[in-house]
Amino acid sequence: MIDWHSHILPGMDDGSRNMAESLGMVAMQAAQGIKTVIATPHFYANDEPVETFLNRRQKAFAELQASLPENSPEILPGAEIRYYPGISHMADLEALGIGESNLLLLEMPMSRWTEYSVRELIELSGKSNLRIVLAHIERYLKWQKQTMWEQLSETGILLQANANFFTSALRKHKAMSMLTEGYIHFI
Repeated sequence: MIDWHSHILPGMDDGSRNMAESLGMVAMQAAQGIKTVIATPHFYANDEPVETFLNRRQKAFAELQASLPENSPEILPGAEIRYYPGISHMADLEALGIGESNLLLLEMPMSRWTEYSVRELIELSGKSNLRIVLAHIERYLKWQKQTMWEQLSETGILLQANANFFTSALRKHKAMSMLTEGYIHFI
């Protein structure tokens, strides 16, 4: 099993505050049978340049790797990138991908997406070297039309949902419906 979206790197964002917390998270993941963890600290282009973020991420990643006990899950570096208008023109966007893959995890605005935003997502997904994954899509459902997921899916954009989407009494039917219809690719 893969933990696809984890804020496990110490001191990077609003996830793990320190090494002890990160190691506790790793122990819980190992106990749950997780074999791979994708570390996805938040990246906000308006807060820091890509190079600065990558240096911070590498430092936190190396410190965690050096402290991992034997039989810990494999940890892959990635990022949860906040979408902003014009992101498709961002230099070094590919460097924020997950591990050695061409997958980019994007966090969209918690509002109705503009036509420009949707077109830009489609443009970004059309770049041959990138594959877009939209993070925790359950947070955006109330603002988007159902046809949005169909449109994005047709262009090859992948969707990630948090596990609590499937356990919520009020939302699990919608979650299962989206999963069986092929709109959710990662949980």
